Amino acid sequence: MRGMTARPVAPAVGSFVVVEGPIGVGKTSLARRLAHALALEPLLEAPDDNPFLARFYEDRRTYALPAQLFFLFQRRRLLEGLAQADFLRGGVVANFLWAKDRVFARVTLDDDEWRLYEQIADGLSPPARAPDLVIFLQAPVDVLMERIRQRARGYERIDRGYLAELGAAYTEFFYHYQESPLLMVNAAEANFVENEQDLASLIACARGIRNGRHFFNPLASGFGS
Repeated sequence: MRGMTARPVAPAVGSFVVVEGPIGVGKTSLARRLAHALALEPLLEAPDDNPFLARFYEDRRTYALPAQLFFLFQRRRLLEGLAQADFLRGGVVANFLWAKDRVFARVTLDDDEWRLYEQIADGLSPPARAPDLVIFLQAPVDVLMERIRQRARGYERIDRGYLAELGAAYTEFFYHYQESPLLMVNAAEANFVENEQDLASLIACARGIRNGRHFFNPLASGFGS
């Protein structure tokens, strides 16, 4: 990848790695960096392709369901290739977990919309096997708000209350998550994009994970969004 100086190394954390976390935490940036460093392919959702997203931030109540369903089917299409063994052989780093779609849905949809969403989502079989590793990035709401402000996407008019509710839902989800090995990362201070040591430390921690729940708390500062 252009502009990245880390030398690719052989995959060491599995052939299917997922980076997750709330809006603004830096999951897409880290997914790209990990894919480059581990010589894997990035598998990234494309929020800019969602025609309902800008309208959702303007009027959450009206556009929550179409925005959510667009993402559901987009993520389904992106993961379809992972069911093929020859594709998995190369390995990917994704910036989304299939099961997390329900986290957003439960926060944004009303009860009637949620029941309809569940009927649709339940009719879609899981499109890929469980990841070899899930990396869950966490940061306080103030940090998330500042990173969202810095990346300056015009449509992302996110209020603090919504972001706090979403962060709490993520924490609850991953508190119970057991489908894959899980690495929970304090991303408030780390700079996985610009600081090679931060990224190397994370990879070194991830290499030894084969099962269970683990924690990583880097001490660097100045995260690059």
